[in-house]
Amino acid sequence: MSGATNGTARPLVITDCDEVLLRMVTHFRDWLGEAHDIDFAFQSDFVSALTRRADGAVVEQKEMWRLLNGFFDTQMDRQDPVPGALEAYGALTEKADVVVLTNLLDHRRDDRARQLSRYGIDAKVYTNQGPKGAAIARIVEEYSPTKTVFVDDLSQHHGSAREHAPDTLRLHLCGEPGLAPHIACGEKAGDAHARIDSWAEALPWIMKHLEDPA
Repeated sequence: MSGATNGTARPLVITDCDEVLLRMVTHFRDWLGEAHDIDFAFQSDFVSALTRRADGAVVEQKEMWRLLNGFFDTQMDRQDPVPGALEAYGALTEKADVVVLTNLLDHRRDDRARQLSRYGIDAKVYTNQGPKGAAIARIVEEYSPTKTVFVDDLSQHHGSAREHAPDTLRLHLCGEPGLAPHIACGEKAGDAHARIDSWAEALPWIMKHLEDPA
């Protein structure tokens, strides 16, 4: 329940889902190989990461987005928790309101909520398309929290958060070890306050900032 509606302001944690709470890219990669004979190379730029096994041709961006939508239409049951994410969620709910801000099309909001609920994550889900900063600002306005922490695996969303919600503490976390080394670092870019890619280390960082009276 939001602090804005229950009369008692609390801290707020706004977290992404894919590669933060649930693993996605490894399952997407496996499905592409099994169902479409397509390889997905994490170390490549995403635009050129998908290639057809038959001839090595790069999958065009339009087709790539079609495949990604197909994954979310039919394969969300494959997704499983990032190590430590469920325990972190439980600990954070004792100290703060926790909501999920996920870049999915709006009609998938209920599917995402059900997917998370199966793992005991009963958080309010907000869908978004594109940079997340404006959505973060709206959520902060809705909850009127004492402080806000934003967790996401992509640097560009931290840049957007810095622009639209500059008082938000921003943690860059990518829980997929195969992907993390290939993602631009939000901390190095000056957009995230920290880059921590495991919940074992990220949870103490967040809890310290939630408990800090400043």
